[in-house]
Amino acid sequence: MKFALDQYANLNSPIHQWDVRYKLIGLITLMFAFATINNWYLIPLMVLVTLILYRISKLPLSFLVSRLRYPGFFLLGVIILLPFLSGQTIIWQWGFLTIRQEGCLAVILIVSRFFAIITTGLVLFGTSSFLTTVKGIRNLGISPIITDMLLLSYRYIFELSHQLNMMFKATKLRGFQRSKISWRNLSIYAALTGSLLVRSYQQAERVYQAMLLRGYGNTVVNQENQFIYSISRNGIQFDSDLIYLFLALIISVSLIVTELFVL
Repeated sequence: MKFALDQYANLNSPIHQWDVRYKLIGLITLMFAFATINNWYLIPLMVLVTLILYRISKLPLSFLVSRLRYPGFFLLGVIILLPFLSGQTIIWQWGFLTIRQEGCLAVILIVSRFFAIITTGLVLFGTSSFLTTVKGIRNLGISPIITDMLLLSYRYIFELSHQLNMMFKATKLRGFQRSKISWRNLSIYAALTGSLLVRSYQQAERVYQAMLLRGYGNTVVNQENQFIYSISRNGIQFDSDLIYLFLALIISVSLIVTELFVL
C-alpha cells in the first residue's frame, strides 16, 4: 500500500516537529484566512506566506507540483473562460474575442487562493504521518467514529484502487479496448463499477467483523490523553509549539482584519 500524502513525513523541519494538534489549529485557521481574501492587493502577501511556509517544511518541489497538477485541471475551464466573460473594462480585443480586466483579476485571485490553500493543506498532511494526524484530530475532540472512518477510508482506498487496476488488466487481456466509446463498453464500465462496489462492501464487512473480534468499541477513553491535559512528545517542544501556533493565528487574524476593515 502506498501512502501518497505522508511519504515525506520523516523529514526534519520545524513544521515536522510541530505538535500535530497545534499544527491542525494553526494551518486550518490560515487556510480559512486565505479563503476570505477577495482584495487583490493581499495576493502577494498570501502567496509569500505560503511559499515561506512550504520552504520551512522542507518538502520537495516535485511533491507540490505533482499534487497541484490534478486539482488544477478543475480550474482550467475557469482560467480559460473567465477573462472573456466577466467584467466591463476591455483591455484587448480581436474580432469577437475580448479580454476584460475584471475577469483577469478574478482569475489571478482564484488561482492564488487555490495555490495557497492547497499548498497549506499539503504542508499540513505531508509533514506528519496520517495516523498521527488522525490521532491529533481525535485529541481535539472530534468523534472517534468519524476519525476511525477517516483512517479506514484512507487505508482502503488504495486497496480498492489496486483492485480496480487488476480488473482493468483482466478486461484488457480479454480484448477490452478502453479507448472506444460504445454501448458495450459502457455496459462493461457499469459492471466493473458494480463489482467494485460489491467488493468494497464485502471488504468493509470483513474489516468490521475483525475489529469487533479485537474488542473495537469497548475501549475506555483516558482523559489524560485529551488535548487540554496533554503535553507534547518530549516536554521540550511545548513552548515552540505554542509560538508557532500564535504566529499562525496572528497572520490569519491580520489577513482577515485587513480584508474586512482596512482595504
